[in-house]
Amino acid sequence: MSESSTDTPAEPPEGRGDGAGTSKIEPAWRKLLGLGPADNAPRPVSYNATDLAQLAHVFEESGRGWFWSVDADLKITYVSPAIADRLGLAHSNMIGQPFQSLFRTDHQDGAGRINRSLPFVLGKRGKFSDLAVRATNPIVPAGQERWWSVSGSPVEGRGDNFRGYWGSALDITESRRSEAESTRLTASDTLTGLASRHRISQHLEKTLTAYKVAKRSCALLMIDLDRFKHVNDTLGHQAGDELLKQASQRLTRVTKEDWEVGRLGGDEFQVIIPDMDDRGTLGETAKRIIAIISQPYTIDGVRCVIGASVGVAIAPYDGITSAELTRSADLALYAAKNDGRGRFRFYSSDLHDEAEDRRQLEDDLRDALAQGEIRLVYQPVIEARTNLIAGFEALLRWDHPERGPVSPAVFIPVAEDANLIAPLGEWALRQACNDAASWPGAARVAVNVSPIQFAHEALPAIVAGALASSGLNPDRLELEITESVFLGDGADTEATFSALKKLGVRLALDDFGTGYSSLGYLKSAPFDKIKIDQSFVRDATQTINRNAAIITAIVSLAEALGMETTAEGVETLDTLDLIRKLKVSHVQGYVYSRAMEMAEIYERMDGDNLKIEPSGPEKTRSDRKTVLRTVGIIHEDHRYEVMMRNLSRTGALIEGLMDVPKGTKFVVDFGEGQLAVATVKRSRDDQQGLLFEVPLVSDGSDGLCTRHRISPYALAAAGMPLAALPPGKYPLIGHGSREGAARHFSLPTFAQSNKGKDAKRVA
Repeated sequence: MSESSTDTPAEPPEGRGDGAGTSKIEPAWRKLLGLGPADNAPRPVSYNATDLAQLAHVFEESGRGWFWSVDADLKITYVSPAIADRLGLAHSNMIGQPFQSLFRTDHQDGAGRINRSLPFVLGKRGKFSDLAVRATNPIVPAGQERWWSVSGSPVEGRGDNFRGYWGSALDITESRRSEAESTRLTASDTLTGLASRHRISQHLEKTLTAYKVAKRSCALLMIDLDRFKHVNDTLGHQAGDELLKQASQRLTRVTKEDWEVGRLGGDEFQVIIPDMDDRGTLGETAKRIIAIISQPYTIDGVRCVIGASVGVAIAPYDGITSAELTRSADLALYAAKNDGRGRFRFYSSDLHDEAEDRRQLEDDLRDALAQGEIRLVYQPVIEARTNLIAGFEALLRWDHPERGPVSPAVFIPVAEDANLIAPLGEWALRQACNDAASWPGAARVAVNVSPIQFAHEALPAIVAGALASSGLNPDRLELEITESVFLGDGADTEATFSALKKLGVRLALDDFGTGYSSLGYLKSAPFDKIKIDQSFVRDATQTINRNAAIITAIVSLAEALGMETTAEGVETLDTLDLIRKLKVSHVQGYVYSRAMEMAEIYERMDGDNLKIEPSGPEKTRSDRKTVLRTVGIIHEDHRYEVMMRNLSRTGALIEGLMDVPKGTKFVVDFGEGQLAVATVKRSRDDQQGLLFEVPLVSDGSDGLCTRHRISPYALAAAGMPLAALPPGKYPLIGHGSREGAARHFSLPTFAQSNKGKDAKRVA
């Protein structure tokens, strides 16, 4: 804005000076020039035109901002020369161009909205200030755009004729970049690069709000890393951070582009899957996530394996708000971890009771040892070639005073989470040594040692004390240790192994192939036996899997290293035959015996009856399970309550309806919107065998569920509106319509037997 400029700005408003005298500084200009408010000055400040021009020139050259003016057609009549270089334009070419051509008017603001305000504001011919715009500059790389805060005042001539604008602009690029970086940090997890807790929570809230109106479904997966705390504690936080990064990268590889993946903090992750309610597909997705996260990692040269548990909830069935759906997914995750980890669970309403039940169980377990409720039973370990008892594995049992027997699969995970596994393990070790010392003969006793026990430096002393107090020969004690012990400090692990072997006890590698599966430690760890996990033994006779080949490889490895092998979980005669053919040296499972009480062991040992003949099913059992639960059976316009006696993926056996002909179509109501169309394939008296039209799918916890559920929106449409649903017009059908309410129901087609009438009481 120098006097030598040939560019003539729009004529200034009347009453603001003619350029030859003095001019008081307007408040807006004072702010622009960095001057204080006029009322703070001791006396009015006046500048002549030359001084004012010089001040403006200094400001322009500083790069902090610039001045502009346009005519009535909003074409540039003046622009600070210094700004041309910033915009990558020739100053002479800028004069006469539309002012808005200097800026992008289609950019998005921070909330993702299209900003088209500049043309609108200019068109109103009013005063405006601090309008953020982005420069149009093709030579500036992406991510390095320049932003300006533009202000302007209209110029009016005689008769209120609009003459154009005078204005200014300040460079706000750095503040915008800082704001964008702050937004990015808020939206992204700094460690993994996934969506942050804040961002994914907002995304879920917005998605569910929109989907609620549109009546669409949305699945939420909550993922927790199993055994991560052990890695973090033994290898350090830096290794833990690296493990989280690698796990996050794997998680993104199994997710799709339209899914939102985020880290909630710690070792918890969340995945939002839009328009998904197929529990078959979701179950497969959860299994893929568990499988890829459970593959071995290498952290600072150390090989380690973690796992994952997944909880699944689906809107609108399990909640229609963010808080409801998150709470449901959390409960499902909690249940998955309680099931033994490495599993997934779908949400169901009974999980609330399960969670409360587990809390009570933990409280009761703390007093169980002192109250004498914990005891040991012993399952025989048999020589596969001779059917002779070689030893027994000590197994914990809990006889709860109110619940009765509590399964180890239930209370052992509770003990681990509640830091009760160490005292339980020490008690089991001492009791097993005392019991084995009283047995006639030389049968060994095997005792499980948890990774927590193994990591304690006092373990060798505890073992030595148990041997000394019982008088048991060390060679008769076999400690079963899982592969996870190798995650800790190598020197400490080797020292513990060395101390235990000096005592003369035997060591068995338990659950081989399900943990770290590194052959490196087998070269130095002094194991006497490898136990083949039942997950490989189960279904080994089926040609659809590679279990038999895996067992063959394990046996060959053990033989090469001079170790024995034990196959766990052998239940059928065909599996036993295969195990023998594969040259496994020892067998453990129901095909020989369940766990024995001490009295039965004494009876066998006293009579020198060390041989047990195998017995059991000829072939591997099908997946049909006894359930004994009440379900609804819908036929035409009637609902019957019946007893379901067993259930498989493809069918079920029900009891309670009389003389139902083959070919009859039923709808089976499992509850919570789970409906399955079924056909009667067998019928005798009050029992019917049903074949499902669509097979059931795994619920992630050794149970079954329907692939889809009837949406609550559809239930509302059928005359059962839910208060939580948004108001809307539903195409009412059946008894929910006026026609349905007026019509008369027909007589029941089938009579119910006493078993069917009593079904509710049994359930």
